[in-house]
Amino acid sequence: MEVGKTLRTLGPNGHGYPQAVSPAADYINLAEEDRPQHTLADEETLAAAAAAARVANRPEDHADAVVRAWVAADPASIRLIQEARSIARTSSAVLIRGESGTGKELLAWILHTLDPRANRPLVRIDCASLPPELIDAELFGSDQGLPSGNQSGRLELAAGGTLVLDEVAALSIPSQAKLLRLIEDRRFENGNNGHGIGIDTRIITLTTSNIDQAVARRSFREDLYYRLNVIPMVIPPLRERVADIRPLVTMLLNRLADMHRRSRLQLEPMALSALEAYSFPGNVRELRTILEHAVQTASGAEIHLTDLPSQVRESFSGAARNKMSLEDLERAYISEVLEHTRGKKTMAAKILGISRKTLLEKRKRYGLD
Repeated sequence: MEVGKTLRTLGPNGHGYPQAVSPAADYINLAEEDRPQHTLADEETLAAAAAAARVANRPEDHADAVVRAWVAADPASIRLIQEARSIARTSSAVLIRGESGTGKELLAWILHTLDPRANRPLVRIDCASLPPELIDAELFGSDQGLPSGNQSGRLELAAGGTLVLDEVAALSIPSQAKLLRLIEDRRFENGNNGHGIGIDTRIITLTTSNIDQAVARRSFREDLYYRLNVIPMVIPPLRERVADIRPLVTMLLNRLADMHRRSRLQLEPMALSALEAYSFPGNVRELRTILEHAVQTASGAEIHLTDLPSQVRESFSGAARNKMSLEDLERAYISEVLEHTRGKKTMAAKILGISRKTLLEKRKRYGLD
């Protein structure tokens, strides 16, 4: 395979398609194409980063383009990217933890891009998606051929670059033993020809599970855990990176507007407050789904609270509103009454107990026009 030629992603229908990228961004997605492992949100982020990287002529320009794919406005995100810049200069194994949808795969790509070995391939394999009997063949190669169409293992494809093991806690005990031996010996036996092959590959592992508990249960080898956890990285959930929500909303709304061929949309203050108060169990991936729902529901150029899914609206009550200022509460109440009356100002003013003129002044003051 020619290094630096293809970023393989999974499209909305689950089929693989290549996108040309710069030589410093060879990214191979090794989950089989009939087992799609990514949501569209993840793929859009990676594809957008690749598109930005295409215009970068220098390696440092390319690296900056990929790093910018991570929206970092919150102090927690800023610290994470600063940490990534420092870690990328080493060759040690990295274990990235984070809830589903936080961006572990994108962070792995950022680490690879900032690494001096960025001109070599980044190869990913999803350990949770493959049957245990196929994991060894995918990693080390097989003389019977592989589901992905290659006889060479992924370690050979990642030679000199980076191997990303997604959901590493799903590996069987025998596979864990082989991986440990690989890390210790820095070479492995090729299943294709039986010869030992030396490796110089950085290993980055990703996990959503509590791998410490797996170690305690002895379903994950303690010695392998220490080998993989040389440099631990933890991605905070989106609910702990509230300052990231506003710029993420702007970025995602622009993409969704282009995708659905709509004019650019923006959130009304109440809708943004609701998102900032929401817990986001699905993190950035869920935010993208929520915004796509809103884009399809909104009738004008602005997304209102009523355009958001019920789980967001229902959570935006009680405790969330108690944190709002008196001005925010008044704006929220006026907005709700106007929505209830479908914009009929005279009726809304009567419900609010103010004159129509006062209502117009408050609408202008609060940006509710």
